[in-house]
Amino acid sequence: MIITGAIICDINGERRGDVRIEEGIITEIGENLSGDEIVSAEGCYLIPGLVDTDVRLKDAQLSRTNLEKLSYRALSGGVTTAVLASDTHPRIDDEITLEFVQQHRYSQNGATIESSVSALNDTGVLSNIAIMLKKGCVALHTSTINDYNLISRIAQYAKMAEKAIFYKAEEKSLIESGVISDGAVASQLGLPGIPPISEVVHVASMIEIARYFGIKIIFKSIKEPRSIELISEARKNGVAVECEVSIHHLFKNDSACLGFDTDAKINPPLVNESKRLALIEALKRGDIHSLSALHQPNSDIHKDITFYDAHVGTTSIAEYLPLLYTYLISENIIDMATLLKVASHAPAAQIGLDAGEIKIGSSCDCIVFDPAQSTSVPHHHSLYKNETLKGKVVMALCRGEVTKF
Repeated sequence: MIITGAIICDINGERRGDVRIEEGIITEIGENLSGDEIVSAEGCYLIPGLVDTDVRLKDAQLSRTNLEKLSYRALSGGVTTAVLASDTHPRIDDEITLEFVQQHRYSQNGATIESSVSALNDTGVLSNIAIMLKKGCVALHTSTINDYNLISRIAQYAKMAEKAIFYKAEEKSLIESGVISDGAVASQLGLPGIPPISEVVHVASMIEIARYFGIKIIFKSIKEPRSIELISEARKNGVAVECEVSIHHLFKNDSACLGFDTDAKINPPLVNESKRLALIEALKRGDIHSLSALHQPNSDIHKDITFYDAHVGTTSIAEYLPLLYTYLISENIIDMATLLKVASHAPAAQIGLDAGEIKIGSSCDCIVFDPAQSTSVPHHHSLYKNETLKGKVVMALCRGEVTKF
């Protein structure tokens, strides 16, 4: 296949040219290439596939059907590799469950699904990390652990295997009682709020764990500007910590919860407008290292109920690239090359993948994106319901397979 006429864009910038692909590998980049199968992409971007390392299944139910649906929807949103969070039902905390996910890693016309594994099992005991590392998990995953003996053992495993820890910083005693960020909106709705300290205090403590053991920690779904300050300062001192932020916390604020809209109930909760703007500035500065669609869909029975009782999460991965283009690129917040650093290259590097560049010899996990078309949001349980987004994924090349949308 030869893709012609596209704007080739990767982490190094934009250029025009034709790309020859043979058996899923980019073999030539040039002008006026000829061949038997020509695909015109005039006016479109040809970009590396996005990588999202914080993805969940519908109702958190681990099943073949849910994995296949996730795979297709991820690819339609421009994601060629998605990493499943381990907090599924059943939890991904043993080799049997991990192998089940790996058996369904590749679906026809879908993204590649990888998996993190839970550092603890359902009873709070250390899972069999050594075996799961040998089985090929891409990272260890955990939320806050107050037992520092356990944290130390997990850190030692991560250091031995040279794997990152995906860490969700949250004080469980606070998030179990609160349902929305503490502030004016919470007071207006009469809902219990979650204070910023729930996240910040655990970010600070885990930075010291990363420093002491010399390991990499990826802080997942950070929402507090103070947390980003702490992570940025630690990085200046040589500590291997990184900050992931979800697109929802960049695009929406907690006023989306007004009217008790359960589609705006996500974890972590949306923040106020001043904090949202601070997150945008952190993205511009380069203090946010990776983005996530924070895809966590739910059935109607878990959303069409009271705000307090509704499950957290929103569906977003099928519109991931159009959302990024609409809210970041078209608003001139960042350029496409910078976007690909935080949505492809950096999250891929966190799991040991090489992505973010279109170059000779690399596998062609690529997306053809047409900025002139539009994408509607059909899901009635989406934070972006009824919106029309700019741009559309028209074709994906993943593992040598071509999928047109």
